[in-house]
Amino acid sequence: MSTLIESPPAPATPGSVLDQPAPAPEGLPEWFTARRTAAWQRFQDLPLPERTNEKWRFSRIKEASLEGFTHAAEPASLADPHAEHVLDKAVARLAFHNGHLVSADLPENQSGLTVMPLEQALRECPDLIEAHFMKSETPLGSEKFAALHEANALSGVFIHAAKGTAPEDPVEIVHYFSGCQGAHFPHTLVVGEDNAEVTVIEHFVSLDEESAFVIGVSDLAADGAARVRHAMLQRLSTSSKAILINTTSAGRDADAKSLLLNLGGAWVRTESVSHVTGTGANVNLLSASIPGTGQEFDQRTYQIHKAQHTTSDLLYKNALFDKARTIFSGLIIVDDGAHHTDAYQTCRNLLMSDHGEAHSLPGLEIKADQVKCSHGSTTAQIDPDTLLYLKARGIHDKTARKLITYGFIEEVVERFGHEAAGRLLDRFIEEKFKALGA
Repeated sequence: MSTLIESPPAPATPGSVLDQPAPAPEGLPEWFTARRTAAWQRFQDLPLPERTNEKWRFSRIKEASLEGFTHAAEPASLADPHAEHVLDKAVARLAFHNGHLVSADLPENQSGLTVMPLEQALRECPDLIEAHFMKSETPLGSEKFAALHEANALSGVFIHAAKGTAPEDPVEIVHYFSGCQGAHFPHTLVVGEDNAEVTVIEHFVSLDEESAFVIGVSDLAADGAARVRHAMLQRLSTSSKAILINTTSAGRDADAKSLLLNLGGAWVRTESVSHVTGTGANVNLLSASIPGTGQEFDQRTYQIHKAQHTTSDLLYKNALFDKARTIFSGLIIVDDGAHHTDAYQTCRNLLMSDHGEAHSLPGLEIKADQVKCSHGSTTAQIDPDTLLYLKARGIHDKTARKLITYGFIEEVVERFGHEAAGRLLDRFIEEKFKALGA
């Protein structure tokens, strides 16, 4: 079923995001309104991060300030709902503009697959939402911002793949942002039941160069032998900021995979926590970041193993141009009794100039026996011999550097393992290289 929402009237002046949460419509479940109220109280009680907080080490703390940001106004003119539907085929497509639903092309006759706006899902299947909505703590430093998100979250998508469901094409979600000093709270909840399979491609896109603050959360839950894949393509304006929180849970024999393509934004902090809870479960965490001058990408991760014979693999790659900054802090945690765990963590930084700054803090915390765990990080410029090899074959210096950088990033794209999504990622990487003059 395809639904196109007409343009709304001129927006009212929004209030400060620090003063009160956005108003919620009537008729929502009592548990949800209670959660919003409790979350708003937590937001008020929790302090802002301080420089002495180890979980914010190296980060530009001042960027976390919410002063001056208001609840995003409903735009007087909604974005073209088809402009960013760039996948050739999708089982469902939804577009939002400043949190307001623009269009919904939802599946028909897709037995077992449910895709709907979050607000609708709260009314029609509240028990499913309650079982999975922001169930995990936020242990990586952004507790205050997660509470603010929970107190305001209404815009977003609920995706549920029932037992054995395996649609061939992905679900595509587009979040448009526009206007000055607006705060946005998109939420994505993906649940794959036993032996189900679902892929989600999500876009964060600025329509102008105004400053936005996006606090987004994605909850991914893969039950027994389910396969859940989620890719987020972040292309905010270079004056915008974002805190993006991802929580992934993998049950027995499940396979969960998340990818972040980080291109836009002046300051973007990402926090990813994976709970590998079932025997035989596997989780892959992937990220490709290409920052330029003035951009800082702050990346924090936990890989938490809670059962025996589980695996996880993290691959983060950063290609830094000009005076860009990146931070990576990752920890593999193997709980008591989680024997025979295989967990890997790799961060690679490629400096494209003498002025880039990359900080890496990998770590292990092992409380079980017979495990295979490793972590590593490298930071380097382009290898002169590799560059010489290409130039000796008639390839121009600039082209050679671009090819090397593209090959460096491409490993992340290939590991995601989805052909259509891979073409899409390659397209936006190419656009970023052009914007940087690479």
